[in-house]
Amino acid sequence: MKTIKTISYALSVSILMLSCSSDAGSDSKIIQEKKAKLEKLRKEREAKDNAIKSLEAELALLDTASAALTKAKLVALAPVEQREFNHYIELQGKVEAENISYIAPRGMGGMVKAVYVKQGQQVSKGQLLLKLDDAIMQQQVVAARQQLGGIKTQLNYAKDVLQRQQNLWNQGIGTEVQLISARTNVEGLENQLKAAQEQVNVAVEQARTANVYSDVNGVAEVVNVRVGETFVGSTAMGPQIKIVNTSSLKAVVSVPENYATRIKKGASVLIDIPDANKQVKASITMIGQAIDLVNRGFIAEAKMERDPLIKANQTVVMRILDYTAPNAMVVPVNLIQTDDKGKYVFVAAKGADGRMQARKRNIDVGQSYGEYMEVLSGLTAGEQLITQGYQNLYDGQNIVTN
Repeated sequence: MKTIKTISYALSVSILMLSCSSDAGSDSKIIQEKKAKLEKLRKEREAKDNAIKSLEAELALLDTASAALTKAKLVALAPVEQREFNHYIELQGKVEAENISYIAPRGMGGMVKAVYVKQGQQVSKGQLLLKLDDAIMQQQVVAARQQLGGIKTQLNYAKDVLQRQQNLWNQGIGTEVQLISARTNVEGLENQLKAAQEQVNVAVEQARTANVYSDVNGVAEVVNVRVGETFVGSTAMGPQIKIVNTSSLKAVVSVPENYATRIKKGASVLIDIPDANKQVKASITMIGQAIDLVNRGFIAEAKMERDPLIKANQTVVMRILDYTAPNAMVVPVNLIQTDDKGKYVFVAAKGADGRMQARKRNIDVGQSYGEYMEVLSGLTAGEQLITQGYQNLYDGQNIVTN
């Protein structure tokens, strides 16, 4: 029995070994086949790569223009401009009317008895605007006139006495003292009459202060007073009557003190009024001589012609010309690049082989305004500036244009 088990175990081991040997042989055959196939593909690829290179070389010899295009960068060109270059200082200001009148009473003011003007109404110089209470002043006028009348009566009587005394004196009747006394009495009453007349004039003039008149032509911008209220000219809420004359306007701006040496009287100004959609050309007519201690600026003004679309206190943008170059070379700011050597641009120039190439030009720049910058040196008018495709260019790179 033991012998049979030993023989069975030996047979099982032999079968297993034969099976493993058979599988190993099969795997080795598959690997060899795949290696042969891979080697074949590699040779085919190498043959194709050689064919492609050969065709490229032949094509380059036959079509040189096409070869150049594949290596050149597409760009756009524009000539370097030489023109007038202006630099402006841009500041925000406002419109002011040169003739603005804040109406005030000639006297101490008083209670309003009548209002003859409405807000927004056109008024003329000398036009009656308000009537104040003048009852007491009118009484003073009556009293002064009554006093004047009494003195006139006394004077007439004194003159009659003097005349009679003079007639008696001429006839040798009476004394000289009586004549001198009568004459002195007349002179004294004449002086009193003059004083009384002045008192009447003063009383009448005081009564006239109850009438409030406009002292300018213009528009009643503010009428903030009613019948029964006290008119004093101005209150904590502001002026009670404001007359604005828009026939003479000016743009006013506060200029920072660091521009004090750059702005001169007579300098050209472009005044933009955004709300009116207008631009006005003017010149500086006044420059303040003192620096404000709060905002560290000085006042500059430019007169403007009358325009119904322009209102007092409108916001304006004043562009004051502080630098001009009549024949400057000008380049768009976005084309200027910077490296460790400074600023530069790219221009187009022909290379030794006759092809168009990009050339790097170092430049010295001056003022800039808006989209343009002044070039002081490094460029020549008429050179072809690369305006598109200039990014990532290098000096000497071939370029083409549309």
